Amino acid sequence: MARFGEVLTAMVTPFHANGDLDLDGAVTLAKWLVEQGNDGLVIAGTTGEASTLSDDEQLSLIEAVANNVTVPVIAGAGSNDTRHAVYLTSQMATAGAAAVLTVTPYYNRPGQSGIEAHFRAVCAATELPVIIYDIPVRTGRKIAHDTFIRLAREVKNVVAVKDAAADIAASARLMADAPAGFELYSGNDDHTLALLALGGEGVIGVATHWCAAEHKDMITSFKKGDLQHARDMNARLVESFTFETCDATPNPLPTKAMLRTLGMPSGQCRLPMGEAPSSLEDRAREVYAALSAHRNAHQSGATS
Repeated sequence: MARFGEVLTAMVTPFHANGDLDLDGAVTLAKWLVEQGNDGLVIAGTTGEASTLSDDEQLSLIEAVANNVTVPVIAGAGSNDTRHAVYLTSQMATAGAAAVLTVTPYYNRPGQSGIEAHFRAVCAATELPVIIYDIPVRTGRKIAHDTFIRLAREVKNVVAVKDAAADIAASARLMADAPAGFELYSGNDDHTLALLALGGEGVIGVATHWCAAEHKDMITSFKKGDLQHARDMNARLVESFTFETCDATPNPLPTKAMLRTLGMPSGQCRLPMGEAPSSLEDRAREVYAALSAHRNAHQSGATS
């Protein structure tokens, strides 16, 4: 069994119309995501606009969600300032988190020795399990294979990676050399099926805000050996994967647009993301309608 489940959502952070943090909305959204089939939630990650949150907002958000759901809450606690990341990480157990997600230091572009020292300092600040987040498209640095393996073997609370490196060959090598019990979660929704083939446990997703059930079906089918059904489910999700981010409307703009069309708390994004174009909600409705048509057809076939 996967330590944190198979389908986790990197949850958006709802804001009021004036830009203030909407804690009640966050709790409502978190409960709804669990009802949709999510096994766990990542709070205050990239999709949660953590870089725009104050420390007090981040901690209160994690505490509010952790106190109101029964699934594991993984707390985003990353920073490109090691001292800041250490401080945030040290607060997460008290806030009720089940684990910590910590990202490669961004913008600074440290060498591998700096990256490794950063992660070791962060992990030393908590007894909680730590998931390392490798996303070079946002951080400017790929975690090198040898760095990853040393951390996985030598740091007792490094238990998993959220892999958004888009390097399937590197992921295969990592899983081949990682110690027993080390887990891989897809950090790019459109790579989940491929990473399952390498021994991945599941996904920390974005489109899972609105199609967690389809992700669960795909992952369950793959692990049972029904590869054709897993491929079919992945094909149904491609439109959602394409919708969830692009250069013009990067994540989390599309997800918040989708949630607004579903009547769920989200609000707009804080700057520098800012407000989404109104046409994005129209596109969200089209994507969801197509997904719903697939669902209805599947249900009709199952009952006929």
